[in-house]
Amino acid sequence: MGKLYLVATPIGNLEDISARALRILKESILIAAEDTRHTKILLKHFDIHTECISYFEHNKLTKIDFILEKLNHGDVALVSDAGTPAINDPGYELVKACLNASFDVQPVPGPSAPISALTVSGLPTDSFLYLGYLPHKKMNEKNP
Repeated sequence: MGKLYLVATPIGNLEDISARALRILKESILIAAEDTRHTKILLKHFDIHTECISYFEHNKLTKIDFILEKLNHGDVALVSDAGTPAINDPGYELVKACLNASFDVQPVPGPSAPISALTVSGLPTDSFLYLGYLPHKKMNEKNP
């Protein structure tokens, strides 16, 4: 029985990925990626040849059963385009399904845009509230 790994990926600099993240991406039987085109750039850079499927906002619910079946045969890595999966990216539904099916779910920490921004903001870091990203500009134009 495999594990689901939530693997943090670089936010902008490919050198920010951890050795553990690279090992898990190489050893997993499947990588579920928010955007396979984006993830394949990372995989090619590090010579990783693991099967990669799309898992994004508009197909996430249809892919869960497939991923659960793959977990019966080995480990699966979930990645977002940049940063930590399931933080403002698809993932929590898959995590919930895995936990309900008694699969182990493990984080592979790494880059996180909200935490990175906080650390260089000059604001106190001992207490903060994260409410998600600001809306896209187009959304603001529609809802002034």
